[in-house]
Amino acid sequence: MATKSLKPIKGTPNAVSTQTSITALKMDPLPYGHDRAHTIETMKMVMGQMPRTELVEETSDMLRYVVSTRVMRFKDDVEFLFDDETRQIEFRSAARLGHSDFGVNRRRMEDVSERYRRLMK
Repeated sequence: MATKSLKPIKGTPNAVSTQTSITALKMDPLPYGHDRAHTIETMKMVMGQMPRTELVEETSDMLRYVVSTRVMRFKDDVEFLFDDETRQIEFRSAARLGHSDFGVNRRRMEDVSERYRRLMK
């Protein structure tokens, strides 16, 4: 069975993804916890701590959020794909507009990754 994919990022420096071949925009996927249900609940807990963050879609293997930036209220799309085959969380975070986000999406996902890892210990 083929692994599901996240929506590709455009290649502009206002996004990061675990599924891109662009080195500067790539991040490592996160490991599963005990099982998918526990892993999803943990990620929802992490994202629930993030300011200006709204869960807009949830399926059995994906969470989609919209995050508004602090100053200009630009919308960023954040997606998590829970892959049972690899037991990893693939993710992407991308600004809807513009070219550069001054590293906002990368810093956000580094923060999310760190919070997730702390909760999984």
